[in-house]
Amino acid sequence: MPKINGNEIRPGNILEHNDSLWVAVKVGHVKPGKGGAFAQVEMKNLRNGSKLNERFRAADKVERVRLEQKDQQFLYESDGNLVFMDTETYEQIELPADILGERRPFLQDGMTITVEFHDSEALSATLPQKVTCTVEETEPAVKGQTAANSFKPAVLDNGVRVMIPPFVGEGEAIVVNTETMEYSERA
Repeated sequence: MPKINGNEIRPGNILEHNDSLWVAVKVGHVKPGKGGAFAQVEMKNLRNGSKLNERFRAADKVERVRLEQKDQQFLYESDGNLVFMDTETYEQIELPADILGERRPFLQDGMTITVEFHDSEALSATLPQKVTCTVEETEPAVKGQTAANSFKPAVLDNGVRVMIPPFVGEGEAIVVNTETMEYSERA
């Protein structure tokens, strides 16, 4: 693994520190009046989600880890695990359902997601940025309400609540941004 200096750490970098894998969330470079400069790094553990604040001087060396990204196709769910198939080798893997976190309801049959691996351990999974869903229930549009930039609550077919524009009705397909969990456009 390549080693980098403490002042080269950037947000999003994956680091091996204290025999664990961490992602740098925030990095602040501090130059105190007395003493040498350092990087104040807020890190999140990729395995258990704990957070850590650490100081790295420019002379400190840390290992930067590169994760291998593979496309996996969702097959089915069994006993709280999600079963995926590698789109190149056709190998099947099982991952815990909580690897997707609050974005889990947007996972659809046959959807291809990106899973990041370190050695053979799956650390994180990313859904496509935009997913098409159907509006199950919403309140009817009120005439004359379209003048202002207003939104109304809606429940999607996967049970997620989002705010949609007044011109979208029940049964219509919409595109939802999975990163912000907000309405994006009509499908």
